[in-house]
Amino acid sequence: MHSYPVFLFWVIFFFLFNFSFPSPFPPANNVTLYGDAYFENNALTLTQEVTCLSSSSSSSSSSSSSYFGIGRALYVYPIRFLDPKTNTTASFSCRFSFSIIPSPLCTFGDGFAFLITSDADSFSSSYGYMGLPAPESNPQDSFFAVEFDTSFDPSLGDINGNHIGIDVNSVISFVSVDAISRGIDLKSGKHITAWIEYRDSLKLIRVWAGYSQIRPPSPLIIAQIDLSGQFKEYMHVGFSAANGQGSAMYIVDRWRFKTFASYASGKPIDVIEEGNCFMCYPEDSGYNSTSYVDGHRTKEKIRDMALEFGGLAALLSSIIAMGCVISYSLVKKKWHAGKSKEEQACTEQTNRVPTRLSLTDIKQATMGFNRNRIVGEGASATVYKGSLSCGGAVAVKRFEKPNPFECTRNPFITEFATMVGCLRHKNLVQLQGWCCEGTELVLVYEYLPNGSLDKILHNNSNSSAVLPWEKRLNIVLGVASALSYLHEECERQIIHRDVKTCNILLDAEFNAKLGDFGLAEVYEHSCLAREATIPAGTMGYLAPEYVYSGIPTEKTDVYSFGVVALEVATGRRPVDTDGTAIVDWVWNLWRKGKLLEASDLRLRGKFNVLEMERMLMVGLSCVHPNHERRSTVKEAARILRGEASLPILPAKKPTVNIHSVFTEASEFGDQSSGLDDSLWMTPRSRFS
Repeated sequence: MHSYPVFLFWVIFFFLFNFSFPSPFPPANNVTLYGDAYFENNALTLTQEVTCLSSSSSSSSSSSSSYFGIGRALYVYPIRFLDPKTNTTASFSCRFSFSIIPSPLCTFGDGFAFLITSDADSFSSSYGYMGLPAPESNPQDSFFAVEFDTSFDPSLGDINGNHIGIDVNSVISFVSVDAISRGIDLKSGKHITAWIEYRDSLKLIRVWAGYSQIRPPSPLIIAQIDLSGQFKEYMHVGFSAANGQGSAMYIVDRWRFKTFASYASGKPIDVIEEGNCFMCYPEDSGYNSTSYVDGHRTKEKIRDMALEFGGLAALLSSIIAMGCVISYSLVKKKWHAGKSKEEQACTEQTNRVPTRLSLTDIKQATMGFNRNRIVGEGASATVYKGSLSCGGAVAVKRFEKPNPFECTRNPFITEFATMVGCLRHKNLVQLQGWCCEGTELVLVYEYLPNGSLDKILHNNSNSSAVLPWEKRLNIVLGVASALSYLHEECERQIIHRDVKTCNILLDAEFNAKLGDFGLAEVYEHSCLAREATIPAGTMGYLAPEYVYSGIPTEKTDVYSFGVVALEVATGRRPVDTDGTAIVDWVWNLWRKGKLLEASDLRLRGKFNVLEMERMLMVGLSCVHPNHERRSTVKEAARILRGEASLPILPAKKPTVNIHSVFTEASEFGDQSSGLDDSLWMTPRSRFS
């Protein structure tokens, strides 16, 4: 026992005096600091806390630039954004984390901004400008900024004192959003992560923000803008902040930035999570000192070699004592590690709390991802039946490694971000655990023994296994209950985007549980603007306006629900082998006055006629070509239960008439200033 402290002493001494450690933060010469900006505690602080002035003194001192507490930090080298020979403009992506710390008894400062500027030395000392270039600056200079504004100045077009906006050559934002209404409080002092992406091929800028390191599925801001005319060949990239007449500390860390090429045709190159790491912690994924543009390795040694002997001795004594305590604790814990780990896992699963599982646990549960355990395969994931140590059966969803050259959406991140909020509803598949280890991305769900509705409904191999009508009605009502919860009862509205019988799973009593949130979109209830994307889903379930515009709404989910209702009532697939769509087939029978002839012949008339009529009419109401005429899912459920009158349907299927889904309150402004219709004139879909 006496040899252990001596050994520990020499190990510590050897490391202290013979090894170089990488700096825990990029070297200061990686970023050029201006004004009040400084490095402290492994972070970049743009402003300094100041003593608030009285109103009388503030007026007399307003001409002093130092009073406004300006700070700026720019990457030390200019970055190329434009190739003049080919006239090609780079796209870019950026991710950084920040926090805004208020000063006691002071109003907030101006705010801070992510900045791309052609002139590193153009500042504004005016209140409310966040140090951004002043309007009187050289007209040949240009800048682009995403501002995180914590002051309210109506003369600058501010919507409030807590908003995020996009500025181009002016501190008056051409688009901004109320951060509070989107669930982000800039003044809370919390650690916030922001993502900014510009696609030159689409002339589209998108901004995300959240309290997690996982990017939210939906942007706070999406706007069409052409920055190719604003970028010079080389631009400076960084941050700017000012305190103005208040005081706050604007702190930035974990900054990644990357320019990349994107093309109007072909597959886009989209890198959101990666990029040159301008400011990172050592534990960040991919961190290494060679990732900086200057290419130099960090070789700084520990410089605090001038400690007095007494201080060093005290330090070493403390470390030795801590080592002894830790060693004792580890030995004690080792005796009980196996049992306590198993008990904890069982307890967490009993309480239905999603828990992080090791890859070893996952492989044991699935017998090493044995193909004999596969119970389902999709475009982005394979599902295995497994059994955890607690003895419970689970469904292990193993995702394919995402290819950044194919799409921007990562189904694992989207589904995990949606489900980790612990969506609790009896008709939703429950997430029990997850694993993100190495290249493996896995979600663990409750196992539902009767599989998917698709397999049960379209099982033609055994006539005795035909799903009875009572169970069919109960299943459709269960799906309606789940969608009503997602659309109207969640804190943030969730659009599923892939409602189909394959994603409706059945428990031992044939109760429906909606699953597979890999394409889901999450929105604030007050958010009227939706992101235009390439439509994703399955042929036969997609609403016509969604195929055209690429913008999902709750009414596109309603359309998919209507197709499911018709599929359950008729026993037919959404698109038959001869290419006939179930929607057109049922509309045609309705036009002829023969609606009940659509009922599944395999039922042999063993169904309640009124209930069958309700389901078929509800299905047609939900697939109405005009999305404004569709019932809500909650209204559809009331009709199915006989609590509301039958829907009023036209004599025949109406002509499809696609209307713009952009609203006047949209961030796109009026329809003429929205996305270029030429991008979406030809329906484009990514079908699974």
